[in-house]
Amino acid sequence: MAAAAMCPGPMKATSQGAFQGENPLDYALPLAILQICLVVVVTRGLAYLLRPLRQPRVIAEIIGGILLGPSALGRSHRFLHAVFPAQSMTVLDTLANIGLLFFLFLVGLELDISAIRRTGKKALAIALAGISAPFALGIGTSFAFRATIVKGTPQGPFLVFMGVALSITAFPVLARILAELKLLTTDLGRMAMSAAAVNDVAAWILLALAIALSGSGSPIVSLWVLLTAAGFVVAVSLFLRPVLAWMARRSPEGEPVKEVYICATLAIVLAAGFVTDTIGIHALFGAFMVGIVVPKDGPFAGVLIEKVEDLISGLLLPLYFVSSGLKTDVATIKGAKSWGLLVLVIANACLGKIGGTVITSLLVKIPVREAVTLGFLMNTKGLVELIVLNIGRDRKVLNDEAFAILVLMALFTTFITTPIVMAIYKPARRAVPYKRRTVECAAGDADGELRVLACFHTNRHIPTLLNLVEASRGTARRRLTMYAMHLVELSERSSAISLVQRARRDGMPFFSGGKEQRAEQVVVAFEAFQQLSSVRVRAMTAISDLDTIHRDVIDSAADKRAAIVVMPYHRALGHDGSFASLGSAYHAVNKRVLREAPCSVAILVDRGLGGHAQVSAKNVSFSVAVLFFGGPDDREALAYATRMAEHPGVAVTLARLQPSRPPLLDEAESGPTRPRWRRSRPGSGP
Repeated sequence: MAAAAMCPGPMKATSQGAFQGENPLDYALPLAILQICLVVVVTRGLAYLLRPLRQPRVIAEIIGGILLGPSALGRSHRFLHAVFPAQSMTVLDTLANIGLLFFLFLVGLELDISAIRRTGKKALAIALAGISAPFALGIGTSFAFRATIVKGTPQGPFLVFMGVALSITAFPVLARILAELKLLTTDLGRMAMSAAAVNDVAAWILLALAIALSGSGSPIVSLWVLLTAAGFVVAVSLFLRPVLAWMARRSPEGEPVKEVYICATLAIVLAAGFVTDTIGIHALFGAFMVGIVVPKDGPFAGVLIEKVEDLISGLLLPLYFVSSGLKTDVATIKGAKSWGLLVLVIANACLGKIGGTVITSLLVKIPVREAVTLGFLMNTKGLVELIVLNIGRDRKVLNDEAFAILVLMALFTTFITTPIVMAIYKPARRAVPYKRRTVECAAGDADGELRVLACFHTNRHIPTLLNLVEASRGTARRRLTMYAMHLVELSERSSAISLVQRARRDGMPFFSGGKEQRAEQVVVAFEAFQQLSSVRVRAMTAISDLDTIHRDVIDSAADKRAAIVVMPYHRALGHDGSFASLGSAYHAVNKRVLREAPCSVAILVDRGLGGHAQVSAKNVSFSVAVLFFGGPDDREALAYATRMAEHPGVAVTLARLQPSRPPLLDEAESGPTRPRWRRSRPGSGP
């Protein structure tokens, strides 16, 4: 009875208010609201502070969870009992796991398993080496743990959990790091992401094995768990996939997805989680499997992401990091042996992952610098690492001290990735200083080739760009190459990983349902224009945050030796004829490009030049006016207009404004000017 009296009773949901003499923090709902607000403020604040170091947000979330736990603020019993009392942990853990459940559904939704078959042999070899080497060292490390701080733990499950913990590569976190370092669309980035995807799928399979082995039953029970889990996977593939495909077919492009389909899919996610939890392999696997079998064609998958993502990644998922942080007590790491184990596990994690990746990369003829960089990139940890460790702790495979050591290992290995990669991998620039190019200089080249880097944010910019380039192609003797660069903002949302799919779909196992259709429309538009005109078109993608995306434009202009960069105006024309601002960030991008570009820059103000792109000379009919006041900018505009005047369907009118006579000193500021007009007929030249 005494023990029963000490147990805290269940919390009621809502209070009657402070004016009734009640403490709102003694009730579940106001306490949960306070916890969520505190978590969001702390994690977002840390993310802002770590932004200059280019650290992924998961670092801030892990640190925030540790700071709110018993390692820092939680050392104050008054704070811990007031904000995170023991009786509230059931509600907190439930909300955190619901957020994690739907996050794993999103991960499955964005992962295209069939694309893994297209993974190159090099990436596959690197992935296998990046799994096997650290897994083997993890097994070796587990013996040191069992001999010191983890005595009495079942050997089999502990070996597997340690191996999985050291061999994981977090591909969502890796994608963020690659994007921050502007390596996402490089060959190195593609290799890293392909290998990380294979690694991640293998880690989930090994985790399922570890969970099955960690049960308290006999080996026969573990075998039944694995067989039932395999049966669940088969059932989902055979029976659930057709149902979801039927919903996707009834959600065509251009029409809103019915709410009943969205609700039904989310209910299926919860039901699948219930089934796999009942089987004994954790609810996360069910949600992950549902995400994998959702059809990726059409808008259905994209709408699901948009409906679920913000709430989950913004509010509920950070609770999981806090739930993990509340279990992480750095103070449990005591004595030289424990700190020595921390150094040992970090060394083995780095040696296994980096060493295995580097050696294999060198064997497949990857240069040394790229191989070392790839090794550090593959050593990135993240949310999946925390999932493995928390499951191991909940299953009594890891004690508090081992759990804290492995969390610090994951934090350290991820934290060092960005600065080390920045230090050792700096893509070589041209040794010869880049000569500033202009349209005027390009006109004097032997072949008269004009290279245009045309940038766009959305699809509605494309018709205007194509019409502009068509009008600028000149005669058949003068070549024109258009580099069409799609400027994609790298957001903080969890599905930023799907941006990899938009950059390089071939051989990369990622998918973003709703955005794929729009990406295909872009490709079709440029391919059709290239086939019907004499203009060479090369599609490119820049994925970065708006604060640094101008560097992608500037570097691409230098690499492609562009004579002119065309940037979209930061205001968009509305249906009523007025301009609406796209945001100050887009304006800032244009100003940075104007200031730092190695060539001429044009700001394209779209006032209706778009519509259907005209690629046949007989159908093009444009009238172009050039106001010439003098100076280098006007001479560049005149050179561009001269090229446009060569097109048989373009009429150019030149208005040169100059003083009517040499001004006297007192007339220099206010003397009248007299315009001089010159008009070129279509096809006659300027």
